[in-house]
Amino acid sequence: MKKYSLGLLALCIAQQSQAAGFIDDSHATLLVRNFFSQADNRDGAADPNYTQEWGQGFVLNYSSGFTEGPIGFGLDAVGMLGIRLDSGKGRHYNPTSSASNGNIFPTDSDGRAVDDFASLGPTLKARIGKTEFRYGTLQPRLPILIASDRLVFQTFNGFQVESKDIDKLTLTAGRIDHVKERGSTDWEGLSIAGSNATVDPVNPGINTARSTHVNQFLYAGGTYKATPDLSLQYYFARLEDFYNQHFLGAVYTVPLGPGRLTTDIRHYNNSSSGANGNDPDYYSSGYYGNGRTRGEVDSRLSSILFTYALGGHLLGAGYQQVNGDSDAVWVNEGAGTTSNFITETMSGKFQRAGERSWQVRYAYDFSGLGVPGLTFRTTYYNGDHIKTATGDRQEWARDATLGYVVQSGPAKGLNTQLRYGVFRTDMQRDTDEYRVIIDYPVNLF
Repeated sequence: MKKYSLGLLALCIAQQSQAAGFIDDSHATLLVRNFFSQADNRDGAADPNYTQEWGQGFVLNYSSGFTEGPIGFGLDAVGMLGIRLDSGKGRHYNPTSSASNGNIFPTDSDGRAVDDFASLGPTLKARIGKTEFRYGTLQPRLPILIASDRLVFQTFNGFQVESKDIDKLTLTAGRIDHVKERGSTDWEGLSIAGSNATVDPVNPGINTARSTHVNQFLYAGGTYKATPDLSLQYYFARLEDFYNQHFLGAVYTVPLGPGRLTTDIRHYNNSSSGANGNDPDYYSSGYYGNGRTRGEVDSRLSSILFTYALGGHLLGAGYQQVNGDSDAVWVNEGAGTTSNFITETMSGKFQRAGERSWQVRYAYDFSGLGVPGLTFRTTYYNGDHIKTATGDRQEWARDATLGYVVQSGPAKGLNTQLRYGVFRTDMQRDTDEYRVIIDYPVNLF
């Protein structure tokens, strides 16, 4: 049935592809990305674990317009290519890990980074009024699911519908069945942290690979723009046999003195679903008392972040707390993912059972000093009260980014970022990481 529906929609597009709009409204962009990463984890429990990788990536995005008529059809596509510039076996692969990829590249059968990797993802689309249907390769950026990136991008396969027919309200719903990681060329199922690997009791530093994945992630929700300064969000998500999740969010901006104050509130309520309630292969990580560190999903993550913008300065402070027996959950196969938590850092998320964390942040735009395009931002995070079998634990992190975007000339739009992250934790490995990211976006047509 799936192949028949896909073929029928493709035939409709082919028959009407010359209609006004399909070609005239199409556009294509090419992102040329150079990515260098050096991560030092040698002081942690995963010793030795040191990676240094450098690659050149290309991400081609094509988006057609829609054919004419009451139902418009179109076609999008994303093509991605990653080329290894530098990464030896000793700087890519951790022999005590079951991971199928390093920090940037997939791993070959000899434990080395591949020379190159590529993928192509088409998406069929249809539009009725202000409602758009999409089937195929998706890159959602929603509170309950975010496509992450590194040298190239993580993609998902599935169906999504988005409607803006009601004024000020955007409704979104979908079903995801597979994911292709940012450092992979293979489709795989969906999972959560804690269910993909288990610690070997004889050799604690070794993770024994598991294959607990499912092929259904359902979600629905929306964003309501109550006023120009107030946005409200609600989403429900269900990862089959793992968890049910309710998300509530609000962002409110008001003038305060000479600047503007923004308040960002987020709340996740996570509960067990299906096999997670009785099958250890589907358990989440956390602390359940009496030495148990794996069990069913049971967590509430709440956070609030205040940011104050004044001229080129941005000051921020936030607090986040996780209640319940399990860690906070999100779709995570263990190959590098991004959450919507305010504590998302280069190396950690501060989402563990019982964890209370606070943060302070600062950013500056140098345009006011006569250097448009130059920016700096830094954040410090501190978390404690992490529940474990041996008592409460703590962790902290510090991230900093210096960026510059060329404002004019042949290289206009060239974006360079120098990033440095420090992560110190009682829970896993300590990490120091440097990244150099150079992006050059090109509008092809």
